[in-house]
Amino acid sequence: MKWGLNALTPYEIAGLRMISAGIVLLPFFPQAWRHSTPKVRLFTILIGMLGSFIPAIFFCIAETSLNSSVAAILNATTPLFVVLVGLIFFHRSAGVMQISGVVVGFLGVLLLFYPSLSEENHVFSSKSLLVLMATIMYGFNVNIANCHLLQTKPLHIAALSFVLLIPLDLSLLVQQGFPARDFYSIHVQKAVLASVVLGVFGTATATWLFYVLMKKAGPLFSAMVTYGIPFVAIGWGLLDGEEVGYLSLLALLLILAGVYLANKKKSP
Repeated sequence: MKWGLNALTPYEIAGLRMISAGIVLLPFFPQAWRHSTPKVRLFTILIGMLGSFIPAIFFCIAETSLNSSVAAILNATTPLFVVLVGLIFFHRSAGVMQISGVVVGFLGVLLLFYPSLSEENHVFSSKSLLVLMATIMYGFNVNIANCHLLQTKPLHIAALSFVLLIPLDLSLLVQQGFPARDFYSIHVQKAVLASVVLGVFGTATATWLFYVLMKKAGPLFSAMVTYGIPFVAIGWGLLDGEEVGYLSLLALLLILAGVYLANKKKSP
């Protein structure tokens, strides 16, 4: 996302990311369409919007002033929102351990916000809220997929989600003036390549694998992939010259402790 922002707008990156995912999954679309009902197709469009399209825009906008490490730390709240959304909207039960985990996790989020609030740096706060809104959408995405799409093949879910959104992706790119870009510019070429790689690997392939994991291990366990994302992103951020403070690392540990408690099962 950071490399894409060197020459493209957040909306262009999101559009390219989504359309690249749709194109790479296009060969699997006919079979997915034949083996799906209208209801399944509607749900795949919904989770495509909530799980990829809108969050992709929010993350790119956030990255204009938020470093990758902080964005990834905030992304680690996803399992907490899976629990909360499940409790509030899907009537899932939760024990004291799960509620404690949610509280501990949000203490970590507050700690991450603290420096910006104390310095009256509202840019950090507003951009961080976009990431949190994206993770709330991930919470809905996981619960919807678990309730309504468990009988659908993971590859079919991914193919329907991204291919059916191609017209929306195209309209977004046209509205942003992407076809008029100077494609002879090396900066534009690198930004486009970064966005396409993000779409093929970080969206299409990752989404398919995520639904495979959810089908085999359940929604909360699959959401725990966010355990690893911050550490990987922090590593990339450090290689890209970002600085990560001790307070951010402490916030990450609190968020991950909350995730652990929220997903901890009682002993038999």
